[in-house]
Amino acid sequence: MPPRRDLTPGPCEAQAPFPPGWFGYAAAMAMKESDLNFFRPLWIRLLVTAVCVTWFAAEALFSRDPLWLGITGVAIIYCVWNFFLRWPKDLPPVATKGGEPPVPPSGPGPAGPTQP
Repeated sequence: MPPRRDLTPGPCEAQAPFPPGWFGYAAAMAMKESDLNFFRPLWIRLLVTAVCVTWFAAEALFSRDPLWLGITGVAIIYCVWNFFLRWPKDLPPVATKGGEPPVPPSGPGPAGPTQP
């Protein structure tokens, strides 16, 4: 017979620590590095937000469907919150196409080592 476990209640602890922030788990979530790189230019963030606002306006003026009004409204709130209010201000600048030349790979090329 296996030994008996102690089943007396111990001190109450949460299963997971509560993340910092006002809005719980949603505030603790961060954008992935690939998302940060894609949305780094301001014009892309503005374009995505403008598309959501235009879609919301079309739903409000023409169809007035509460489901799509809610979905597009939440999308606008998400865009404003993540792209403008919570956007990291200390991102390093992206090198432009005409800025720095690309660094050649080290080692022999596809045709093998070059002879002088």
